Amino acid sequence: MSFMGLSFLKNIKNLYFALPKQHQIIITSCALVVLFLLVVPLKSSKQTTSSAAGEFKVGQRYQVAIPENLSNDLPSATIELPVKPSDTFEYKETPVRDLPSNIEESSAQLQWQSVKVRSGDSLAKIFKRNSLNATTTHKVITAQGEGSELLKKLSVGDIMRIGKDDKGSLVSLEYPLSKNETLFVNLQNQQYHAYKESKAVEVREAIAHGIIKSNFWNAAASAGLNDGQIINLANVFGWDIDFALDIREGDSFNVIYENQYVEGEFIGTGKIVAAEFINQGDSFQAIRFTDGEYYSADGRSMRKAFLRAPVSFRYISSNFKPKRFHPIQKRWKAHNGTDYRAKKGTPVVAAGNGKVTHSTYNKYNGNYVFIQHGNGIVTKYLHFSKRAVKKGQRVKQGQVIGYVGSTGMSQAPHLHYEFLLNGVHRNPRTVKLPDAKPISTKYRKAFDEIAAQRLAELSGSRRIMLSMQPSTD
Repeated sequence: MSFMGLSFLKNIKNLYFALPKQHQIIITSCALVVLFLLVVPLKSSKQTTSSAAGEFKVGQRYQVAIPENLSNDLPSATIELPVKPSDTFEYKETPVRDLPSNIEESSAQLQWQSVKVRSGDSLAKIFKRNSLNATTTHKVITAQGEGSELLKKLSVGDIMRIGKDDKGSLVSLEYPLSKNETLFVNLQNQQYHAYKESKAVEVREAIAHGIIKSNFWNAAASAGLNDGQIINLANVFGWDIDFALDIREGDSFNVIYENQYVEGEFIGTGKIVAAEFINQGDSFQAIRFTDGEYYSADGRSMRKAFLRAPVSFRYISSNFKPKRFHPIQKRWKAHNGTDYRAKKGTPVVAAGNGKVTHSTYNKYNGNYVFIQHGNGIVTKYLHFSKRAVKKGQRVKQGQVIGYVGSTGMSQAPHLHYEFLLNGVHRNPRTVKLPDAKPISTKYRKAFDEIAAQRLAELSGSRRIMLSMQPSTD
C-alpha cells in the first residue's frame, strides 16, 4: 500500500477516535448493519434451494435483529423490509378534512345548543346557564372585528346558537341581528373574532286596494296591509286628509308597496313606493323618490310646512267656532281654536319650525306656549300639564314642546290649539298650509320618469279594483 494510502487511513482513524464515544458507537453500529446486510444474502442462497441465488422471495418479510452488545444506548429493534413488485406499488394519500378557516381546527366537531333569549337576559346570564364563565363573556364582548358589542343588548325571543368543543369551551356563537343579517363570533388562534354576514334581500312589489265601508283601518287591514303600513299610509296623506274626521264611506285607496324575501322566504314588508287616496271625490297621489320623501305627481312635497294636528288625540272635543258657550265662564264667546281631547301627559309637538315667544302660565291658559313661524304665522298651545321649551328657544317641526294637561280654565285634559295668520285666527283644520320644498330641479327629469311609471301602475291597480266591484245591474 502506498504511503499516501496509509496516511489517509491514519487520518481517518485519528478522526474517528477524536469523536465523542456516543458518535463512535452509532458509526460502528451502522457499519455493522450494512456489512451484515451484504453478507446475509450470500449465506441464505446456500441454504435456499427453491429460490435463485442471492435473491429474496417476492412478498416475503425478513427480520434482522441488531445485536444487543453493539451498544447499551441503542434499544433492540426489528426492521421489516416488505418486498413488493414495483409495478404494483400503490400510494394512497390520507385525506385532510376541510375545516372552516374561522374555527379552531381541533374543534371541527362541535356540540351545538340553541338558546332563547328571555326577559331580563344578558350575555353573561345566558353563558352562566350554559356553563360558560365570566372570562369567556368578556372575551366574546371584546372580540376582534366588528359587531360583538351588539351582544350587550339582546332582544327577547331571539334564538342564539352556541357551539362548544368536547371540553365544554365556547368555540362558535351565532346571533341573528335581523332576518337577513347574522353576527358570528368564532375562536381562532386562541382569540375570538367577530363579523357580520348579510344575505341578499330580494324586493318584489305588490299592490293593495280597498274601498272604505265602515272605517279606514278595517278597509286597509282587509286589503292585506299590516299595522305599520296602515300608519305609514295615513302619514303620507295626513297633510291633506284628516283621517279622524274627513274619511267617508265610499272613499278608496290604491297602494304599491315592497315585499322583502331572503332566499325565497318572505321576511317582511318594505316601503310604500306609490299610493293614491280618493277622499270625498278628491284624488291625492303620492310617489316616493330616491331621497325617501313623498311627492305629488307634479313634484310638490306631500309634507306641508305645518302639522294640522300637533298631538295624537282621541277625538276633537270642540271645533273652531265664531261663537260658543263657554262651559266655565258661562257666556257666549268665540272659540278661536280646536280642542283635541287626549290623555294627560300625551306629548305635544311643534306644528312647524319657529321660535318660542311665550312659555309661561296664567289662570286662563294654564301652562301655554306660543311659537312664531315665518310668513306671519303664529301657533298657540294651551293647558299643558308641563312645558318642555323656554322663551326664545328655536324649535323644529315635530319637536316636543309640552304635555297635555288641564291647567287654567279647563274641565278635562286636552290641547287647545290656535293658528293665526297675520294676527287673524284661522281654523287649524281647514286653513291652507304652505307647501314644503318641491323636488329639486336637478332631479326633476329622474323624478318625472319614476312618476310616469308609478302613475301607470296606480291606474292599472284602479282598473283592477273597479273590475272586482259587484255589478249594480
